[in-house]
Amino acid sequence: MKIDKKIIKELSDYLDEFNLTELEYTEKDTKIKVSKNNISVNNQNIPNSKSNLSPDKIDKNDEQKSGIEITSPIIGTAYHAPEPGGKKFIEIGKKIKKGDTVMIVEAMKTMNHVPSTSNGIVKEICVEDGQPVEFGQTIIILE
Repeated sequence: MKIDKKIIKELSDYLDEFNLTELEYTEKDTKIKVSKNNISVNNQNIPNSKSNLSPDKIDKNDEQKSGIEITSPIIGTAYHAPEPGGKKFIEIGKKIKKGDTVMIVEAMKTMNHVPSTSNGIVKEICVEDGQPVEFGQTIIILE
């Protein structure tokens, strides 16, 4: 098997362009995974992301999260409603059932509904409307 350096270079460029830490590409029987584990970059981003938060939100984010975590199934942009200004799928305190749509993640111009993997009451919404999310990132927590 010959490794196509052009694809690897292109995937590496996407890591920087979209501020990702890991990216996986599969085509037929070829699978390429690129990641960057640059701790100093991650440490620089943490204070910046908390600088816009109020003190009570910082404390909440620093606590260990308990409950049922619903994670993003794909990389994309998270939306709380089906359209701008529309009714949100979930709100804190709302009771939801397994299979209910909790959010939409847009990837490559496709709107992907994210279903709840469990019954519960929404305890915390971990991403803002329009915020980029990564695969496996916690988007909501249920009680």
